Amino acid sequence: MTEKPESPSVATSRPSRRAPSIDCPPIGMLLRLRFEPRSALTVEVFQALAAGNRDLRLEMTARRELEIMSPCGSETSEKNLDLSSQLWNWTKEKGRGLGHAYDSSGGFILPNGATRSPDASWVAKNRWESRTPVPHEVFFRLCPDFVVEIRSQSDRPYRIRKKMLEYIDQGAQLGWFIDPLTGKVEIYRPKRAVEKLLRPATLSGEDVLPGFVLDLKEILGT
Repeated sequence: MTEKPESPSVATSRPSRRAPSIDCPPIGMLLRLRFEPRSALTVEVFQALAAGNRDLRLEMTARRELEIMSPCGSETSEKNLDLSSQLWNWTKEKGRGLGHAYDSSGGFILPNGATRSPDASWVAKNRWESRTPVPHEVFFRLCPDFVVEIRSQSDRPYRIRKKMLEYIDQGAQLGWFIDPLTGKVEIYRPKRAVEKLLRPATLSGEDVLPGFVLDLKEILGT
């Protein structure tokens, strides 16, 4: 997910009940739209926009700005599928009954109001069961316990790092930023310095996902 050089935000009028179609930004570009007033971009409006533009990756910041990203490339999609498959298999086998896994299409409304969709995520069973569903909302109002972001060729590392810090600040207990372009991995944990690794063969889910080990051979090309 990529952000173009700083440019003025695009102001929009109050959206209608019917979600408009959004043009896909060029590959490698992130567009940020600011609604006026900002309160016009409600959760309901965001959900309608996401449902009406399934070919795009949409997120909403805590400041109620709409972020529009072009689809990731085929190579990144393959790596995301590898990651999600390993997490899914662990959840259904060794991690059975411990929680719920989600791929990049799963959205979450964080406590700060942002709506994010990590490349992969996992929510512990006790937190999943204690959530309070809100009528007509399709996204859970919580931050996953575990989140992963994989950098694509068009992603800017500083944006991903900013999101990783946001996840931890909003309640995530473990986060991985995997960069196949450089072979680097950054591990985020609450109240701890970011741990940086170079081409690790595997990553451990630690005590957040006990017994989960991610094989990075295909993702990092090691």
